[in-house]
Amino acid sequence: MPESCITLCWISSARYSQPLDAAASRKWQLLGDLPQYDIRVIGFASALLPRRFTEHARFYLLPQPPISLLRYLVIFSLAPILLAALVFRHRGAIIVAQSPFEGAIGALVKSIARVVGLRPKLIIENHNNFEEDIFLQRSIPLKGLYRALMLGAARFAFRRADAVRVISSSTAERARHYAPALPQARFMTFSDTDVFLKMERRIAVEAAEDIVYAGVLIPRKGVHLLLNAFAALDHPRAQLHLVGGAENAAYAESLKRQAADLGIESRVRFAGAVSQRELATYFAAARVMVLPSLSEGLGRVVVEAMLMGIPVIGSRVGGIPDMIIDGENGYLVEAGNEAALTKALRTVYDEDEDVAAMGAKARAFAQDFFSPRKYVEGYRRLFELALGAETEDGMDGAAKR
Repeated sequence: MPESCITLCWISSARYSQPLDAAASRKWQLLGDLPQYDIRVIGFASALLPRRFTEHARFYLLPQPPISLLRYLVIFSLAPILLAALVFRHRGAIIVAQSPFEGAIGALVKSIARVVGLRPKLIIENHNNFEEDIFLQRSIPLKGLYRALMLGAARFAFRRADAVRVISSSTAERARHYAPALPQARFMTFSDTDVFLKMERRIAVEAAEDIVYAGVLIPRKGVHLLLNAFAALDHPRAQLHLVGGAENAAYAESLKRQAADLGIESRVRFAGAVSQRELATYFAAARVMVLPSLSEGLGRVVVEAMLMGIPVIGSRVGGIPDMIIDGENGYLVEAGNEAALTKALRTVYDEDEDVAAMGAKARAFAQDFFSPRKYVEGYRRLFELALGAETEDGMDGAAKR
C-alpha cells in the first residue's frame, strides 16, 4: 500500500456473503480501483458467525442475529469498538456511515479519536426518509421512544459530520434540514447497469403484456395498492410479477391472501429475491414496471427498468419524480391513489399509446442519469469534499461555515 494512501473506514448494516455477490463484487472492485484509498468495510455477515476476508476491500463482518432488535444491539455495541480499532491502528482519515444512525457510531469514534490527536473526517449517507420510513416498513413497539432515540442519534451524527452523500432531491432536502451548510454530493446507489444494458429483450415492449414490481415486500412499497389496481385492470392476459424478498413475512402473507380474495392469484407471481441478472430477464419480457411506494429515497429499480427500454409507473414521492417525466418516459401517480394507479395501468395498454417510443426515451434518460463511472466519480468528489472540510465537534452544520 502506498505511503500516502488514505484509509477509508466504511460502516453499515448491509449484509455481505463470501464470496461477494456479483453486484457487490463489481461495486467494491470499482471503488477499490481508486488508487489513493485503502477501504475497510464493517457490516454484517450473512450468518451467525463473524467473518473477515479481502475481496477488492477488507471486510470485517459482525454476526447477524435473526431478530432486528438483536442486530441493533450487535452493531451499536460491537461496531464502535471495531471502528475505533481500525481508525486508531490505520490512522483512518475518513469514516463513511451509510445512514445517519450508523453515523452516530462514526461521530462517537471521531470524537474519541480527536482526544488522542487524530482528526478523521466523517461522511454520512442519506438514502431515504430516515425519520419515517422504518415506521412504514413494520410495526415498531414503543414507537415514540424509538423515534426520539433515532432522531437524537441522527442529530448527534449530523452535528459532527464533514460531508453528506444524498441520492435524490428529497434526501438532499432532509439532510439540509439537519445540517444546512454541510457540503453535499448527490449520486445514485450502485447498480451494475451493464447487466441491464447487455440483456436482450425477449418480447418487444409494445407486444409485451406483463407487469413487474421490483422491490422488497414491505407496506411502505404499496404493493397492496398495486394488487387492487391490477385486479381492476381489464386485461386478462396480463401477469403481475412481484420480484423481491419477503422482508416483512406477515405482509407478504397478507398479499397472497389479498390476491386470492381478489380472484387474481393465478395471474400474480411471487418471484422472491433474485439477482440483478434474473431481474433483467423479468424486465426483458415486461410492458411496464410499477413502483407504487408510499415513501422512497430514489428507487434504483426505476433506472434499471428504464435501461431495459420499458416505461415506469411510479408514485410522486421522494426521488421518483427526479427520474420519471410524466407522459414521456413513464407516469407519475399520487401515492396511495388506487384509482390513479389503475388509470395509469390502463393507459399503458391503450392501443393509441406508443409504449415503444416511451420506452426508448426511458432508456436514453437512464443512460444519462447513471453509470458506474459516474458512481465512482461521485465518491471521488465526496471524499475530496470531506477532506477539504474544517469542522469542530459540537457545532451544528450552520455554524461550521
